[in-house]
Amino acid sequence: MSLLLQATTDWAFSVRALAPVLLVALSGLAVLGIDSLWPDERSLELVAGTAVAGTLSALGLSLWYLASGTGQPGGGGAIRLFSETIIVDGTALFFIAIVTSVAAMVSVASYDYLEADENPGSYYSLLLFATTAMTLMAVANSLATVFVSLEMASLPSYALVAYLKTNRGSVEAGLKYFLIGAVSAAVFAFGISLVYGATGTLLLTDIAAQIGGVGDLDGILGVGILMIAGGFAFKTASVPFHFWAPEAYEGAPAPISAFLSSASKAAGFVVAFRVFAVAFQPALGVAIDWGLLFGILAVVTMVLGNFAAATQTEVKRMLAYSSIGHAGYALIGLAAVTADANPANASVMGAAMAHLFVYGFMNTGAFLFIAMVEHWGIGRTFEDYAGVGRKAPMASLAMAVFMFSLAGLPVFGGFFSKYILFLGAINAGFWWLAAVGAVTSALSLFYYSRVVKALWFEEANGSLDALDSKPTGLYAAVIVAGVVTLLLLPGFGPVIETAEAAAAALFA
Repeated sequence: MSLLLQATTDWAFSVRALAPVLLVALSGLAVLGIDSLWPDERSLELVAGTAVAGTLSALGLSLWYLASGTGQPGGGGAIRLFSETIIVDGTALFFIAIVTSVAAMVSVASYDYLEADENPGSYYSLLLFATTAMTLMAVANSLATVFVSLEMASLPSYALVAYLKTNRGSVEAGLKYFLIGAVSAAVFAFGISLVYGATGTLLLTDIAAQIGGVGDLDGILGVGILMIAGGFAFKTASVPFHFWAPEAYEGAPAPISAFLSSASKAAGFVVAFRVFAVAFQPALGVAIDWGLLFGILAVVTMVLGNFAAATQTEVKRMLAYSSIGHAGYALIGLAAVTADANPANASVMGAAMAHLFVYGFMNTGAFLFIAMVEHWGIGRTFEDYAGVGRKAPMASLAMAVFMFSLAGLPVFGGFFSKYILFLGAINAGFWWLAAVGAVTSALSLFYYSRVVKALWFEEANGSLDALDSKPTGLYAAVIVAGVVTLLLLPGFGPVIETAEAAAAALFA
């Protein structure tokens, strides 16, 4: 009887700890059930409402857990479940909040995007299952859990990119994304097998304990870690594994481009932060200078992403390359994984996490504005955006906020996130990363301002009568993203404090 009671108690505790993840999963199953029970009815309002309710509930619960100290040092420490393969801590909850907030905005915006779709249930179920996998990536504490959750996120993402089945660009993008993703998964899995062969374990904490005693297997371990790093670089669209991103983002439905460039990137970074801060620290005896390696990757990614974005003629493709540049900024956080136990290193990683939080709103909002433009059917180039500000002033004002915030101008949320990130890099000794980040941010102002110039200061090239229609869901999502981006400037204190505390716990 006592064993049964203990098992019931453990099960209930696990459910409570993983409630944000389970809420999204149950929402996906509910959408699938609605679509199966009423196959002849579109039920757009019902499935969209279910998706929004599920993601908002998970977001609210994760924020509540963060505020109450659940899984954090002040609240009893990290919660470890299922033989420690799952961990619920501040880092996991912080990134679950990012992923679910993006998924909620995309779910709202997709309502208008799917008006003519015959089966919106399939779209929303794929979106929710991908979101579930990304939240699972945030709580993964074993390389096996990491791989399974990463593939669970990838499979629905391939289908979502190719969702416009009659659009050649969408199908081609989905095929390219699938082929490159399959190769990346194979490399990642082989890297995990090498690490397991060298250490005899897949748990991150146990890997850290075994690294110093691998002896002659040190070379195998190093190759395995490099392969795992390559898998993370693919997931986060970092150089040199970035080439899939512009094709996938350009061909995918714009809400899905927003989802992948924000939520998927955040999910990739939370796993990378945890794996390299916990298992593969150079201080443990890994013969690789991660600080230098990730620093170089950050520089190359920032430079390539921003310079490529500056040469684009289509707004959506510009944002795709811009997202690569922002992956470079987040890589500065991984440069903090060095052999030097400098307390400032945790601050750098925390600042990178806070930047990803702000980025989730401003980048998602920008892609959703593009979704609105696609809904109106007025074109893809900068010239096509001319005069839109006069016909859609509120949405265009929000787009200006996104552009200036992505560039890091003052008065917008992106200013503080970049400022704290660069300042933290300088304090930790990575002044050269801060310098490159500042220069590339200045360059980004050139191509971001082109969008604002076209919206507000150029004359329309053709008729803009289509802008008389007001897509409610898209408008609501864009405005919400714009308001949050503005409010994150005065409200940035709690965000950076929570992120730095979560990062410090990883280094402890």
